[in-house]
Amino acid sequence: MLLCGIDVGTSSIKVSIVDAAKQTVLFSCSFPETENEISSPQPGFAEQDPAHWWYCTQQAILKGNASGAYNPLDIHAIGISYQMHGLVVMDENLKVLRPSIIWCDSRAGSLGEKASLALGEAYCQSHLLNSPGNFTAAKLAWVKENQADIFEKIRHVVLPGDYIGAQLTGHLTCTPSSLSEGIFWDFKQNQISTELLAYFGFSRDLFPTIQPVFSDHGQILPEMAESLGFNEYVKVTYKAGDQPNNALSLGVLEPGEIATTAGTSGVVYGVSDELKFDQGNRVNSFAHVNYQDSLRRIGVLMCINGTGIMNRWLKQNFFPNSSYQQMNELASQAEIGSKGLIVMPFGNGAERIFQNRVIGASFQQLDLNRHQSAEICRSVQEGIAFSLVYGIELLDKVGITPQRLKAGLANMYLSPVFSQSIVNAAQIAVDLVESDGAMGAALGAGIGIGYFNSPKEAVAKLKIKRTIEPDLKYADETAQAYSNWKNFLPA
Repeated sequence: MLLCGIDVGTSSIKVSIVDAAKQTVLFSCSFPETENEISSPQPGFAEQDPAHWWYCTQQAILKGNASGAYNPLDIHAIGISYQMHGLVVMDENLKVLRPSIIWCDSRAGSLGEKASLALGEAYCQSHLLNSPGNFTAAKLAWVKENQADIFEKIRHVVLPGDYIGAQLTGHLTCTPSSLSEGIFWDFKQNQISTELLAYFGFSRDLFPTIQPVFSDHGQILPEMAESLGFNEYVKVTYKAGDQPNNALSLGVLEPGEIATTAGTSGVVYGVSDELKFDQGNRVNSFAHVNYQDSLRRIGVLMCINGTGIMNRWLKQNFFPNSSYQQMNELASQAEIGSKGLIVMPFGNGAERIFQNRVIGASFQQLDLNRHQSAEICRSVQEGIAFSLVYGIELLDKVGITPQRLKAGLANMYLSPVFSQSIVNAAQIAVDLVESDGAMGAALGAGIGIGYFNSPKEAVAKLKIKRTIEPDLKYADETAQAYSNWKNFLPA
């Protein structure tokens, strides 16, 4: 029994083939080799072409098949993880009508704020668990208000993973989890919010059939099976946003467990059995992958848009001939605190932790006589790490207090400077697990097809590769560096 996991990321599409019995990855690859770009036709805009996601998905699958590491005819189920909050709109023929307005786009914030005022703070917090803010519902409202000709043609509103699933199966579905991340889901009524639809003037018919996250989301089309080398009986049996899926991939399923990632964006994600909300709307709550009306599991998410993308920007513009590993080694040559050089990494759209304000990235206290390439590399990694530590403090204010973190051994967590900076500043250990989003999506498919009896069983064999404990020798220096960094936070 082999399982295929597809992770539709912002930078690339990753595919992993997992042996279900051993819960191990047989082969994993990404496409394209270079990182996908984000189109920004106007300040604050962030878009990507769904057709390009689909092209990259097919190429990644074919690349894996060509490896010879497995027989693609042994694959029984497909799971899909995807970048959250993206808006994909299609006509009656499932043709995409415009580029996807993705998660870090800032254009719809004012429309979300107006909706929050009209619906009332009490309703938004107790029913939606969030303000409509800058999420998918507000993005659809922006299309309605600014591109009326396109809005009139819309027959289907979905998120990125639903789109990829439809390309594979010709069938559209959604889940309470995906609807909640779009701020369409009413947790009190356990249905799409009729009040929100009425306010924005959206028809319920725009949304596809609602199914559990772990379920039959459609059998692969014969022509897709042939072109991708799969059997025709293969089904899509799991779809989830990248952060709930990442939590699954790390075994974070029950109250008190905490996951963290640092890819393009940075996230700390805790699980609660209560309908938690943040009165300041800086931290957000969504239905977790194992959410049921009878068993409430809420993912409480703190997101920093500008994390790994800041490190990517540094590499592309100043270290184009260096690898990320070489940059990590360079960062380790600088002292803690980077000789006073401070980086604010918030240059990727409106930041939720600042109530959807656009802050911008910046270098502070740059000294042309003291700061060289090592300090520049370290200051970027420290700035990203400290932003996540600040987010952990915000989570504590809504009752999510991490005692230990779990992260995949990937992305920024491959850097010793970054990892140790978080651990020392927050004084919380991090377990680095041999897992990632594509593996998690594959395991999710195994749950959906019934191979595993429960999510807990699906992740029972995950291995911790490394644990990073706080280093008391450098605790004071790191605490001082973090305090200096906080002095430059916006009021």
